[in-house]
Amino acid sequence: MDVRYGRQTPTSSVVLPYTETLGTRAIDLYKETGRAPQPWQEALVYDIRAIDEEGLFVHSKFGYEVPRRNGKGEIITIIELDDLFAGRRTLHTAHRTTTSSSASLRLATLLKDMGYQEIQRISRDETYEKAYTYSKQFGLERIRLLDTGGSVDFRTRTSKGGLGEGFDTLIVDEAQEYTDDQQSSLQYVVTDSMNPQTVLCGTPPTMVSSGTIFPKLRADCLSGKTEDTGWAEWSTEHKADVNDKDLWYECNPAMGYQLSERKIKAEDKSDELDFNIQRLGYWSTSNLKSEISVTEWDSLKCESKPKISPQLYVGVKFSKTAVSVSVASKTKDGKIFFEVIDCQSLRTGNAWIIQLLKTMQPEAIVIDGSGAQNILKAELEEEKVRNIILPTVKEIIIANAKFEQLLYAEEICHMGQPSLKQVVTNCEKRAIGANGGFGYKALFDQMEIGLLDSCILAIWQCSEGKERKKQRISY
Repeated sequence: MDVRYGRQTPTSSVVLPYTETLGTRAIDLYKETGRAPQPWQEALVYDIRAIDEEGLFVHSKFGYEVPRRNGKGEIITIIELDDLFAGRRTLHTAHRTTTSSSASLRLATLLKDMGYQEIQRISRDETYEKAYTYSKQFGLERIRLLDTGGSVDFRTRTSKGGLGEGFDTLIVDEAQEYTDDQQSSLQYVVTDSMNPQTVLCGTPPTMVSSGTIFPKLRADCLSGKTEDTGWAEWSTEHKADVNDKDLWYECNPAMGYQLSERKIKAEDKSDELDFNIQRLGYWSTSNLKSEISVTEWDSLKCESKPKISPQLYVGVKFSKTAVSVSVASKTKDGKIFFEVIDCQSLRTGNAWIIQLLKTMQPEAIVIDGSGAQNILKAELEEEKVRNIILPTVKEIIIANAKFEQLLYAEEICHMGQPSLKQVVTNCEKRAIGANGGFGYKALFDQMEIGLLDSCILAIWQCSEGKERKKQRISY
C-alpha cells in the first residue's frame, strides 16, 4: 500500500531570495550520524542557513511554526551541530528546563553516533581528536567540541538570562512562551557576532501561553513589515473540523514518517480549539492572552441598534499618531450603548472634531492626550462648545476601573464594530500610578488602542451623568 505523506512545503512562508546556503554542509554533517532528515526539514534548514555573497546569513532572524510532534526540534539540532563544527557559539533557550536539558542530550547523542568521544576531564598534555566535553548540570548544560572550540549552552529563559555573555546564534525554543522582558535581555547576546542569527520555533499560542513576541514576529513578517527576516508555518487559516484527515496531512509534514492517522485518531479532540492550535497550527484571530476575550466582547453585542437617550457623552483620545472619537448614551433598559465615531491621523487636524461636536452638542466631552488636549479645548471654547473635561490621572484610573466593572456586569453594549473588536480582544492591562491603577495597551503595535480609550472616557461620563427629565407644569 502506498504511504501518504504530509505536506512538505509550508502553507505560508516568507523566504528572501538566495543562491547559496550553509544548509548543505549542515545536512551532510547530520547524515554522518546515520540519520536522514525528512524533506521538509532539509528544505527548511537550507532556507534558514542561506547566505549572501559576503557569506552573511540572508535571514538574521528566522521563525517557524510546526504543530506538535512533527520534529521541529530536529531542525534546531541540525543547526547546532553545524555551529559546533564551524566554531560558533550558540545559546539554546527554552521555556522549561526539561526541554533545554533534553535538547542537550539529543545533540550529545548525535556526536556519539558520529564517533565522537566525551571527555570527562581535559588534560593539557593530550591532543584530542573527535572529542567533546559535556557539562550536565541540570539547567546549565554545555557541549563544546574540542577541535573547533564551537559550543552550545542550554538555558531556561528568564528576564535576565544571557546578560553579559556573547554568542553567534540564539535559539528560542518554545517560542510561543517568549515574552517581551525575555527578549529585552536576550536579543543583545548576538550583537557582537560577525554573523549573528536568531532562530525561533514553536507552536501558535494556546490559552495558557504567555508569550507575545512569536505572534508579533509572524504578523509583521507575513505583512511585509520586517527586514532580513524569514518565516515558515504549517497551519490552517480557519478553525476547522478536527476529524478532517486531509487537513491533518496539510498541516503536519511528518505524516507518513513518525506521525500517522492512527496516532492522531487517538488524540483527545474534545477541546476543538486546542486541537486546532496544537495539531492543525491554527492562529486565533484574537490573542489568547488578551485581557478581554472574544467571547466576553461578543456577549455585549446588540442584535439591533437600541433606542438611546438624546443625551450624548463624547470621549476624545489623542495618541502619538492619531485621534479617536467615541460616543456613549443610556439605553431604555438602563445600559450604556457606545461606539467609535471616527479615528483619524493627527495630520488631519482638529477641524473635523470641532465641526462634529458643534453638531452633536453633547452633555460632556472628555479629552485626554498630553498637550493636544489643551489645544482642542481652546479651539472648542472659541466655537462656544462647552462642558469640556480634561481628566486627571486619578480620573483616568477611575474611568478604566468603571469600564471593567460595567463590562463584567454586562451593563454596556455595542454593535460589534470590527476595528474596535480587533483592538479590544488584543489588549492587556498597563499600570497607572503606584496604587494599583490600570489602563490598557495594545498587544500589537499596528493596533490603535485609542479606539478603546476614547470609548472608556465616554462610558465613564455617561455612567456619571444624570438623565434630565422633562419639566411638567400643572395648572
